[in-house]
Amino acid sequence: MYKHILIPTDGSPLATTAVKHGLEFAKAIGAQTTILTIYEPFRMFTLETEMLSDTPQIYTEHAKAEGQSVLAKAEVLAKAHGVVCDTVALEDVHPYEAIIATAKKHKCDLIIMGSHGRGGIDAILIGSETQKVLTHSKIPVLVYR
Repeated sequence: MYKHILIPTDGSPLATTAVKHGLEFAKAIGAQTTILTIYEPFRMFTLETEMLSDTPQIYTEHAKAEGQSVLAKAEVLAKAHGVVCDTVALEDVHPYEAIIATAKKHKCDLIIMGSHGRGGIDAILIGSETQKVLTHSKIPVLVYR
């Protein structure tokens, strides 16, 4: 079956639930995991309050630290589940592309991720990284809602 599962997370409650379920699934089938978090690069024009108040260097340091915190929590969960886990933090403008590229690079044969379940106008205007991964990935994707 599946031998290596990629589990992207942003540290949100829904993503953490997907991490927990992904780790349970990995344990049940004896798969190893790679847990990925992605932070966006600093942009001059943004509505993100962190970017509006920080210099590029300070923002990047904070983003990396937050990414490491997310991964540390995921590593604790993996250890509690008894699952082999690697972690990766990346900076990328397009998280869905980074997710797919990481899955290919690490030879993952399944991606497990959460969906924020946006509906209505938000889904049309914003879209969803999960939807983009589903659309562009040739690797199977399991979505937790």
